[in-house]
Amino acid sequence: MKKTVLHIGLDDIDSPEGGCTTHLASILVEELSKEALEFIDYPNLIRLNPNIPWKTRGNGAVALRILVNENSVDRVINKVLHVVEKYIGEFSKEKSQPSAVFLTGNIPSKLRWFSRKTVKDIVPINLAFKVVDKVKAKAISFNGKRGVIGALAAIGEPLDNTDYTFELIAYRVEENYGKPRLIVKESVLKMDKLFGTQTFLNVDYEIGKVLITPHGPDPVLLGIRGENAEIVLEAFKKIKVLEPIERWVIFRTNQATDMHLAEVKYVKEIKPYMSVILKGYVYEKPKTIRGGHVVFSISDSLGDTISCIAYEPTGSFRNIVKQLIPGDLVKVYGGTRPPSPTHGLTINLEKLEILRLAEHIAYRNPKCPKCGKTMKSAGKNKGFKCPNCGFKSKTISKICIKIPRKLRPGLYTPPPRAFRHLMKPLQRYGKEKKTPPKNIIPKWHHP
Repeated sequence: MKKTVLHIGLDDIDSPEGGCTTHLASILVEELSKEALEFIDYPNLIRLNPNIPWKTRGNGAVALRILVNENSVDRVINKVLHVVEKYIGEFSKEKSQPSAVFLTGNIPSKLRWFSRKTVKDIVPINLAFKVVDKVKAKAISFNGKRGVIGALAAIGEPLDNTDYTFELIAYRVEENYGKPRLIVKESVLKMDKLFGTQTFLNVDYEIGKVLITPHGPDPVLLGIRGENAEIVLEAFKKIKVLEPIERWVIFRTNQATDMHLAEVKYVKEIKPYMSVILKGYVYEKPKTIRGGHVVFSISDSLGDTISCIAYEPTGSFRNIVKQLIPGDLVKVYGGTRPPSPTHGLTINLEKLEILRLAEHIAYRNPKCPKCGKTMKSAGKNKGFKCPNCGFKSKTISKICIKIPRKLRPGLYTPPPRAFRHLMKPLQRYGKEKKTPPKNIIPKWHHP
């Protein structure tokens, strides 16, 4: 019997009442595993542009990839739609627009381009449907069509020529939705000590906060992120959980890869909601504004400027930003927010790379040559006068002093609590992957 690859994309299933796109995917994995088919990859969790204002939580879409008999494709699609309809009927949300997309065969280059654009930029719905038609996909929407964008994008990013990580996500039983998550903090700290080089963003030690658990009423109990499937599973086994676990599944994902960032050369290339890397010189000295946020501006080689902001939740990262001075050569990384009546186009800082430091020069009043006291200005164009002995001089000038810089060149990031899904932590540098795992053995558990 001839077989074909069937790609299943899902997005916008999230709901305050308990819905979640990855949770639905975990249910589908269980249901599809009962069929005569083969999973050819871990479920893929693809995070899209984090700056989109109408995004769902985390802006994540999911793709399942299976090898199935050609004459079973329609039956499998119908089964998936049945599960999706049942799920969104139980966890409905007025503003969400749940969608599923199906594609058979290889992933066309046009779809790959569309997926990368969806991670880095804004994509209109009409473009998504043009691509659906072009690649001969099948798109099903249940309450508006916006979810088609993410579902299609998830299919188009198979993570076969780019960096990726893994996340084990465990889910709660429904009666515990909305209740505090019962996880022993000490076990998380111990796990992080054991697996801290191969897992990441487990704990923020600056404030002693556990980061593997969300806080909303959604079904996610915890998520452990790491470099390979075996590591996240072993780390999960070390966590002491004091409540029932409905199920867990391991996703292969673009999280913590910086896939969303696009390097630009000039300010004029930047559009609202993009995620960019821009090199330039610090133009204005950083200042702290209301709310504890720190703002400065940089200029590109054409002399155009743009504001950059480090928000209060970035904690000690702001102390690095505050030490910048005009003339420092830097690279700024972050998402752009559109202009408003109170500010222009602004880069919300995710990272700061200091390439070269300017000399910090200060000018101070001279010492009196007679008594050694610090002199004061005698008035405009009148030189200096000693307040102690009365000595005056029009020939003495201010003293030029070079002030040592505590700051050093390097890459600086906010504390872990301020990280968004796609941001790559420092500990991942040098661990980037370029090819898919050789032995793909999807792992999940449904008690």
